Amino acid sequence: MSAAPAYSEDKGGSAGPGEAEYGHDPASGGIFSSDYKRHDDLKEMLDTNKDSLKLEAMKRIVAMIARGKNASDLFPAVVKNVACKNIEVKKLVYVYLVRYAEEQQDLALLSISTFQRGLKDPNQLIRASALRVLSSIRVPIIVPIMMLAIKEAASDMSPYVRKTAAHAIPKLYSLDSDQKDQLIEVIEKLLADKTTLVAGSVVMAFEEVCPERIDLIHKNYRKLCNLLIDVEEWGQVVIISMLTRYARTQFLSPTQNESLLEENPEKAFYGSEEDEAKGPGSEEAAAAALPTRKPYVMDPDHRLLLRNTKPLLQSRSAAVVMAVAQLYFHLAPKAEVGVIAKALVRLLRSHSEVQYVVLQNVATMSIKRRGMFEPYLKSFYIRSTDPTQIKILKLEVLTNLANETNIPTVLREFQTYIRSMDKDFVAATIQAIGRCATNIGRVRDTCLNGLVQLLSNRDELVVAESVVVIKKLLQMQPAQHGEIIKHLAKLTDNIQVPMARASILWLIGEYCEHVPRIAPDVLRKMAKSFTAEEDIVKLQVINLAAKLYLTNSKQTKLLTQYVLSLAKYDQNYDIRDRARFTRQLIVPSEQGGALSRHAKKLFLAPKPAPVLESSFKDRDHFQLGSLSHLLNAKATGYQELPDWPEEAPDPSVRNVEEEDLSLIETHVGLLGEYTKVPEWTKCSNREKRKEKEKPFYSDSEGESGPTESADSDPESESESDSKSSSESGSGESSSESDNEDQDEDEEKGRSSESEQSEEEGEKKKMKKRKKVPEGQREGSSSDEGSDSSSSSSESEMTSDTEEEQVEPASWRKKTPPSGKSAPAAKEISLLDLEDFTPPSVQPLSPPTVVSTSLAADLEGLTLTDSPLVPSLLSPVSGAGRQELLHRVAGEGLAVDYTFSRQPFSGDPHMVSVHIHFSNSSDTPIKGLHVGTPKLPAGISIQEFPEIESLSPGESTTAIMGINFCDSTQAANFQLCTQTRQFYVSIQPPVGELMAPVFMSENEFKKEQGKLTGMNEITEKLTLPDASRSDHVVVQKVTATANLGRVPCGTSDEYRFAGRTLTSGSLVLLTLDARPTGAAQLTVNSEKMVIGTMLVKDVVQALTQ
Repeated sequence: MSAAPAYSEDKGGSAGPGEAEYGHDPASGGIFSSDYKRHDDLKEMLDTNKDSLKLEAMKRIVAMIARGKNASDLFPAVVKNVACKNIEVKKLVYVYLVRYAEEQQDLALLSISTFQRGLKDPNQLIRASALRVLSSIRVPIIVPIMMLAIKEAASDMSPYVRKTAAHAIPKLYSLDSDQKDQLIEVIEKLLADKTTLVAGSVVMAFEEVCPERIDLIHKNYRKLCNLLIDVEEWGQVVIISMLTRYARTQFLSPTQNESLLEENPEKAFYGSEEDEAKGPGSEEAAAAALPTRKPYVMDPDHRLLLRNTKPLLQSRSAAVVMAVAQLYFHLAPKAEVGVIAKALVRLLRSHSEVQYVVLQNVATMSIKRRGMFEPYLKSFYIRSTDPTQIKILKLEVLTNLANETNIPTVLREFQTYIRSMDKDFVAATIQAIGRCATNIGRVRDTCLNGLVQLLSNRDELVVAESVVVIKKLLQMQPAQHGEIIKHLAKLTDNIQVPMARASILWLIGEYCEHVPRIAPDVLRKMAKSFTAEEDIVKLQVINLAAKLYLTNSKQTKLLTQYVLSLAKYDQNYDIRDRARFTRQLIVPSEQGGALSRHAKKLFLAPKPAPVLESSFKDRDHFQLGSLSHLLNAKATGYQELPDWPEEAPDPSVRNVEEEDLSLIETHVGLLGEYTKVPEWTKCSNREKRKEKEKPFYSDSEGESGPTESADSDPESESESDSKSSSESGSGESSSESDNEDQDEDEEKGRSSESEQSEEEGEKKKMKKRKKVPEGQREGSSSDEGSDSSSSSSESEMTSDTEEEQVEPASWRKKTPPSGKSAPAAKEISLLDLEDFTPPSVQPLSPPTVVSTSLAADLEGLTLTDSPLVPSLLSPVSGAGRQELLHRVAGEGLAVDYTFSRQPFSGDPHMVSVHIHFSNSSDTPIKGLHVGTPKLPAGISIQEFPEIESLSPGESTTAIMGINFCDSTQAANFQLCTQTRQFYVSIQPPVGELMAPVFMSENEFKKEQGKLTGMNEITEKLTLPDASRSDHVVVQKVTATANLGRVPCGTSDEYRFAGRTLTSGSLVLLTLDARPTGAAQLTVNSEKMVIGTMLVKDVVQALTQ
């Protein structure tokens, strides 16, 4: 798809006769190109009849999208070419539509009949692309059409189309979960598919829609295990994850009879601490089991899963290796788990992101299966080029693997790490030394001496971290280390890190009987600098004073009173409260509280030594390799790993008749040759399968255990590597064609950046009116299950004219419920799309300026007593005064605001807001102005002139203009005085975003006819008795929305019209009221979000 010739065109190059003139390509980044001519050359090329120009234009557009440029404003020009005969153009059009169909849903809906015809195209890529675009239109009204399309695609001859159908299932389920039962039928059908291309996608759909329906997997379990090696990598990860959960519900735990596994001492090396608790009877059982050569009797299907996933440990994809590793960790016997260690260590040579995820999982595994990674200890040594987070995770693993045998080597490594320039890493190393000292008693003194030597380090952070760790170690044997406590006491003059100073003070206070002479002196020094200390240090100074008062009151009584007096007036309330509490507790008062008699027991109670544990100890309840395990928190969509069943479920549910399996007797190998599937896959009899698998068990028993299998000789390793590279390369050719399918979900939710001009909008509306009946007829015919071709549907156009006249009205009535049932979050996202749309329409004149003759003509048509002209010259203000700043928060300055509904003199696109200031303080407020606002894209503010001074009791009003860009997003800004600044925000009701427009009844009907379909929102309501008079209805509607009254021939109908201030889009409101109180409210507007919100506000106002 080379677009090079298009980019090399000169900007003003002359074109030959009859050819389109090429303008400068906007995708090439022309800075000075004007916005109103943007993409004009591409639109001209797309409108020509020459396929070569259309193809060139589409190549350039797709190249723009690939480079991250926004091409959404080309949607109307591109969507017209979806019915193009040229197959290459059609492919590129569908690529574009998949990207933008969700943003431009109303335009995409107009072409829905063409997408349906595309589902029957002879080309499989077109069929798949049409289904992808159809499933990208997130509108509930087309759910039946999507359902029908998915069902048809699931039976398609092409596996690529069936794969696309599987991808569309979760999209439809997220749009309408009521379709779950029908979707499960489609999933069941696709699960029976024998193609590797479909397997991964349908299992993903299964996991999204019905992961609890394990019964759907029974018949397909063996087939999925056998196909696993040939599925693409993404599908392998999904299938392995699903089969892990399946196996935990259908097979017995392989660790329930551990004694049979201990056949030789080498395998016990990989056991956990639980194995050490086994009695002597286990050795006799092992000796009795040795002649049988039967390590564990497990279900053959369980063995099948382990056997077929083991080769994937050599996959080139880190995700696949990680998936197999977690499967073995959760499902395999302890003696066989060791095979994953070498594969995981291999991944440590990959990118830092992969290393991070792998090390997180290795850290969790190494707590339970320490022996598994001990042969690879050196692979976890830290390199100077490793990022900090990788270094800390490797430290975690090294600490977990440390034992009495390798601790000298590990400590020598740690000694080197302490010299690093990375301070966070050094701090983590010191904590790791402390953990080693806690876990291995033999080296505790060595570690403590090493940490004490670090106290003389020049780096303050190293000293501080050492103090914190020493404090924890000293709690284990405080009596033996009085000298260390004295040494730490001397450091109080030098160490400035708050946590370290607090730790030293706690140690001295806790073990003050070991340093009776030094402790009072430390308290004296701390009392001197008390006011300058951090809060955490002050709290420990109060604790130290209380403990010394209780044990040595003669020397420290006055010091303690002095410290408590200082703390009593501290700025921090925690310190003030602690001082009052401590004084009442330790200083006996006349009343004599009951607690003061037990002060010593409270302050000097023996405290247990802290247990230094790994932060990964509590992560094993999450499935390894999952996002929840990585975050150590349950993520959305996470499914718990089931517990093993106590009794094995019936294995016969997985038996499949021979006729089904005979269909996959041969399949195409990786290089195109036909290969024979192993004979045992066709065996439905369980006993026969056991006999077939005996040679496999005997071969596996020939190995000397996990260590040897992991450290195999180089020749076999190279052979297996070459084999895995060819195997893991499978599915490349099949996955190339659906690369865009993989990225489909990542392309959602981007807001469009530009709109069409008014003239193009008129053309678009005309095309909409022409296309709607055809789309409706096509949709209805698809609902009835008609499979007729496009030519036959065209021939029926003449006979269906009567139906076409009826359908649009009924379709319009059906639209609101679907919009109403949409969740609120969806409305907000649509609002955001509207908010960020910069206007490119022609500026409007102030809407309230009306000629005197027109005012005179309309005066007699008003239903109120007051004439029309005064109301035009002084419009009714919107909602009453609203508080912007309360006088308490504003320190005497109270600010309110109102929407005046008068045209703002500075800019007709802005909403005029009156800001009312009043000074209720005793001092004048000077320099009132608006600070530099930080506003969302598209919103702008015209500030009011600075108010120099506002005297006490005085009030004033200022006028400011805000361009809300046709959205109800709040405008946030700062109100500033000479001394203070206050953060305030103004959020407009949707009715204040428009200005009234006056038109005749015929003009109203004409414009209303252009705004039908998706631009029409209807709501039924019942008017209360108080709201049925003409005067009240008009008053309530005009108070809610700034609209002008349109004359109407009937007494039961009210019409109002206005235009949005920013873009000038028409907003037409019709209320059809019956004498009984039943009424129907209709709003027609190009801005669908504004229309929806206006309907809600008007209904609320009328029904109150």
